[in-house]
Amino acid sequence: MNTAPITYHPAPKKPSFVMPAGACDTHCHVFGPGERFPYAPESRLQPGDAPKEKLFALHDMIGIERCVIVQTGVHGFDNSATADAISARAGKYLGVALLPADVPDDEIARHHALGFRGIRFNYMAHLEGGASMDTLLRLADRLSKFGWHLQIHMDSDLIAEKAAGLAKASVPVVIDHMGRIDASLGLDQAPFDALLRLMENRHILVKVSGCERASRLDAPYGDAVPFARKLVETFPDRVLWGTDWPHPNFRSLPPDDGVLVDLIPEIAPTRELQQALLVDNPLRFYRFAA
Repeated sequence: MNTAPITYHPAPKKPSFVMPAGACDTHCHVFGPGERFPYAPESRLQPGDAPKEKLFALHDMIGIERCVIVQTGVHGFDNSATADAISARAGKYLGVALLPADVPDDEIARHHALGFRGIRFNYMAHLEGGASMDTLLRLADRLSKFGWHLQIHMDSDLIAEKAAGLAKASVPVVIDHMGRIDASLGLDQAPFDALLRLMENRHILVKVSGCERASRLDAPYGDAVPFARKLVETFPDRVLWGTDWPHPNFRSLPPDDGVLVDLIPEIAPTRELQQALLVDNPLRFYRFAA
């Protein structure tokens, strides 16, 4: 039995914000259960289980109907736990895999049949390193045959360095967590400016998840809201939202997902922007069944 501490809030509040019909959480994870889906021994994080049943209960409580589960390094390249969760709500839940850059085409095809639609690469100090840009671009050419995308999780200091390469990608590129900017540095900081310039490329999308990570304040993380709002208002058709449940590697006590949901009307202040962020953009981009 896994006795490690859980990384998620055990009793999140019911949010005041009411999700529109068809709302999608485009960024969350599942861990274990370890007895059925063992953790990768090389993973630096060995958390308490966060199984699909806990995720589904949260989604049902906050009003999420569609979801994209993102594989994490906890399970390494074995995407079985994510695939199992996807299959439990087939058609409504899809996934983003962790796979090596030299993954064979037949393995991509197998994951596609399981409901995966992209591959994530990490460029963060606390996670296993990602592929080189040349390798990524060669992989992108192969992913285009499957309608897949690249998902990039990188430290904010790397945005400017990687922008030129990502701008050349032959498939869509999704930037995680607002580029992991530090909200305490203000809107005029160089990394956020680099992100805005990168977003001028029409194949680049960004997730306005992670306000709690960008913030240097306690909940409700108000210093991060202007960054998310700027992205939503400037690129309304290329923004996505997610909970990041169960919040792995968070700096302190787990954030309350109800609090994070209640940031949505501050991030997207009109019904039109909320509909695009939560429903229309993920429906179109991930090609959910209508």
